[in-house]
Amino acid sequence: MIETGFGFSSTAAEVSEGIDLTGKRAIVTGASSGIGVETARVLALRGAEVTLAVRDTDAGEKTAQDIDGNVHVAHLDLTDLASVEAFTSAWTGPLHVLVNNAGVMATPQQQTEQGWEWQFATNHLGHFALATNLHHALKAAGNARIVSLTSTGHMISPVVFDDVHYAFRPYDPWSAYGQSKTANVLFAVEATRRWAADGITANAVMPGGIYTNLQRHTGGQGSGTVDESLIKTVEQGAATSVLVATSPLLEGIGGRYFNDCNEAQTVDRRGEARRLQGVARYALDPEGAERLWAYSETLLAKA
Repeated sequence: MIETGFGFSSTAAEVSEGIDLTGKRAIVTGASSGIGVETARVLALRGAEVTLAVRDTDAGEKTAQDIDGNVHVAHLDLTDLASVEAFTSAWTGPLHVLVNNAGVMATPQQQTEQGWEWQFATNHLGHFALATNLHHALKAAGNARIVSLTSTGHMISPVVFDDVHYAFRPYDPWSAYGQSKTANVLFAVEATRRWAADGITANAVMPGGIYTNLQRHTGGQGSGTVDESLIKTVEQGAATSVLVATSPLLEGIGGRYFNDCNEAQTVDRRGEARRLQGVARYALDPEGAERLWAYSETLLAKA
């Protein structure tokens, strides 16, 4: 178990204090709002060249203007494979850090043009296509890290391979979110297994509860449904992502799940986990991870 000395209240700036990222290049998806902005800001603060991969480039440009450092903005729509292809085709040179930060939560039922469930397509498949297309750039870095943002919501549902896209079962926004977040963890497990020999490791990160645009379908701040003692600031919410992306303690470490800046305990029942803590064993299952990878490759090949 990786224990770092940081915790719930630690900020992204604190966990990266003293780390020099000069000469490193990073991509942060969804970096025009929420914890993506703070993640990008601190990576740039530590010297990295950061690309904000965003759907709304106007918002991205405004964000970039507020960040001191070497920051670029590029269009990326994770539900549009042509957009992913255009983004990755335009990338040249090595990539040291890929933060798969963008996401949606508990959305009304919607499908992509391929018939894919919207949350699974956005949270997992788009990032899967992005990472696999950038494999050459990550490999060229010689020592690259992928940060896959997940959620304690993964405990709501494993990936239901028999009906991922709700063709037969009634759509439920939370179970759809849950399986997409499980997929984010399984991706980190299999990416590390496949790519560690290329110097690439991937870890899953639960940032915590933070009020951002992610809650636009669920009531968010003031809804009365949230334990306020569990809510982090944006600076605290970005801490685990930045730690996993930069800390020397994670050199060569992959396929794991972190929350509150430390590796999480594996649990077999949801009741075994403290609030917003722990990782379900099925989310770290190597066979499930390998199956998801093959399934994702098949979907993209048919698209």
